[in-house]
Amino acid sequence: MKKHIFLFAVVAILLTACNNKENDITVSEDGIVKPKAPKAEGFKRLLFIGNNHTEYFVSTPTLFQELCNANNQSVSVQQLITMGVPLDKVYDTNKTEANQNFSNRDKDGNYYDYVILQESTPIALSALEKYRSNLKMLVEKIHVNSPDVAIYIYEGMSPVSYTDSKFNEYHEEMRKNALLAMVFIKNAGLLRVGDAIKDAYDGKKGYNYLLNNKDNLRYEQNNTFLVLNDGGFLQATLLYATIFDKRPIIPKKLILSTGINDDDCMRRQEVAKAISNPKALEEIAFSNR
Repeated sequence: MKKHIFLFAVVAILLTACNNKENDITVSEDGIVKPKAPKAEGFKRLLFIGNNHTEYFVSTPTLFQELCNANNQSVSVQQLITMGVPLDKVYDTNKTEANQNFSNRDKDGNYYDYVILQESTPIALSALEKYRSNLKMLVEKIHVNSPDVAIYIYEGMSPVSYTDSKFNEYHEEMRKNALLAMVFIKNAGLLRVGDAIKDAYDGKKGYNYLLNNKDNLRYEQNNTFLVLNDGGFLQATLLYATIFDKRPIIPKKLILSTGINDDDCMRRQEVAKAISNPKALEEIAFSNR
């Protein structure tokens, strides 16, 4: 299967290059095309569009904004989030706000500099044409006032437990579909969340996903795996490393989840206490940028 995935990556490079003739093409060590952000005057804008994999127990947009603030990166983070639905429904339920955002203009020619598109797991796993059409619909709206925006397609996570015999099979399918959906989008690349999560489960960089015999990366709720503090921290650090091509300085405190119960919430906590092994997760993130 790995040879097949590599072949899809090669196809992705060739097709994406055809869609990016006017841009400088950068390719990662793993053969993934990296988009080029437009030149921005002043601060940059980043938009998340997704569902509860982007924000639920913990908020990846919030954590990413905090990392940018702590590292003197002038980035304004926005989000369009609806729980448990595919991208077209995220747009439908946020249409007024979305259309207002997409109609905004910036004197540098691109209102948004980065957009993260996170499709729902059922679509990303089993409905490639719908995956492509949802991305195309949103990107066309975004391109009206952000024609050179760097688009990152969120690579979904395997939708079963790490101990399930189908974990790797689903991971490879999610990765393949993300690549095949990505190649038809101008100036697009892959945000390798699924790869980073798998590396963490595999114990790369000395990380152990089990804490008191419980999964410390994700929590299963209604047949959906939602990221916990470790997983959210990994996602945000991965995005930072992917965009800026360097490790962030991690502040002593970040806004993280106090737990998974109804009376829990997100509040500022010490990273060393709320994250089981931040250094290992940071290294995993950097290796998947």
